[in-house]
Amino acid sequence: MSTPPADGYRVWAVPGLPEVRPGDDLAKLIATAEPALADGDVLLVTSKIVSKAEGRIVEAADREAAIDAETVRVVARRGPLRIVENRQGLVMAAAGVDASNTPPGTVLLLPEDPDASARALRDGLRDALGVDVGVIVTDTFGRPWRSGLTDVAIGAAGVHVLDDLRGGTDAYGNPLAATVVATADELAAAGDLVKGKAAGRPVAVVRGLPHTVADEDGTGARALVRDARDDMFRLGTSEAIREAVTQRRTIRAFTDEPVDPAAVRRAVAAAVTAPAPHHTTPWRFVLLESQEARTRLLDAMREAWIADLRRDGKTEESIAKRVRRGDVLRNAPYLVVPCLVMDGSHTYGDARRDTAEREMFVVATGAGVQNLLVALAGERLGSAWVSSTMFCRDVVREVLALPTAWDPMGAVAVGHPAEEPRARGERDADAFVEVR
Repeated sequence: MSTPPADGYRVWAVPGLPEVRPGDDLAKLIATAEPALADGDVLLVTSKIVSKAEGRIVEAADREAAIDAETVRVVARRGPLRIVENRQGLVMAAAGVDASNTPPGTVLLLPEDPDASARALRDGLRDALGVDVGVIVTDTFGRPWRSGLTDVAIGAAGVHVLDDLRGGTDAYGNPLAATVVATADELAAAGDLVKGKAAGRPVAVVRGLPHTVADEDGTGARALVRDARDDMFRLGTSEAIREAVTQRRTIRAFTDEPVDPAAVRRAVAAAVTAPAPHHTTPWRFVLLESQEARTRLLDAMREAWIADLRRDGKTEESIAKRVRRGDVLRNAPYLVVPCLVMDGSHTYGDARRDTAEREMFVVATGAGVQNLLVALAGERLGSAWVSSTMFCRDVVREVLALPTAWDPMGAVAVGHPAEEPRARGERDADAFVEVR
């Protein structure tokens, strides 16, 4: 549907609806209260009365327990407030569990299937009044980045819920590449203006926009819900940080897709925010973006490793097997070599304290590398931190023409993961904790 211009429309709240109770025929109640409904009208019905008619009132001495039961995943939490994805796939506060306008000791749950509820209302109104109307089941939402609440569509039937304008042009002839209008949400918000939040008028009608009404029931409001994979804001800040840390995984197989150098530089910018002793900056990151640089380094490292293994008395078969472990670096489309520098370190002239001083810098470098790996995961890049450069630092410094004061601290393979990593086993934090 491409929305034609409208000279105007009318929206009004339906008066005279009685208190809705479980088992009521909601379509008949609305038809009695508003018998003048006409083809092409859009009916906007607050989800509360749909839930009441469908018996979605449950006893709940503890509202939080009811929210738990309706929650699929927690998106964000701040104090007692929870933004969650509920069983209907909607991301909203408190899973849509409502303790208002319901008897004490009970809560209202959202309709089990709001789109099915909308279809049933549409069919019921067709039977009662002989009209073809669009039906939208609405609920109140807060929105990311915006203050205040508004009504949106959580269920729909016979309505073009989205108006996809992509491929068209604006008034100046500019192509529209991303414009998809949430028509059902706009209708829901229009109805909210006349229903009010506390006026006891749970149903509204929009007339004059027949192009928004469809002959068939249509996709329903489910089409308005953005898939989690396409949701750039699917987690709150603290939840995103925790997930980034725990979902950072070692990736050993990469696709041929090139790595965006800007993404790596953003990860480096995050890396150098790690804590460090004496307000120093003990990190340097060597970015091997060309195939020639990577091959030259890895060939030299391989020869050094083979020489070490031969001195250890390993067989040629054993050496070949061990050297193949370096394939994770050789097959990666991008390498990062993090280095430790002791700029700003203190010298005490005492072996014990000088050793501790270096260990502080090593810990800081590790924190920087962890920041890098987590930030790469945030860029949807896989990585593997391999220690091999630490065993041939002189070779690495020579090949990469690094200063003698730079100590390579491994190499990080970077690329787009070729497959999903295997599930990580749960670890009990108590097994790693000693409390005194």
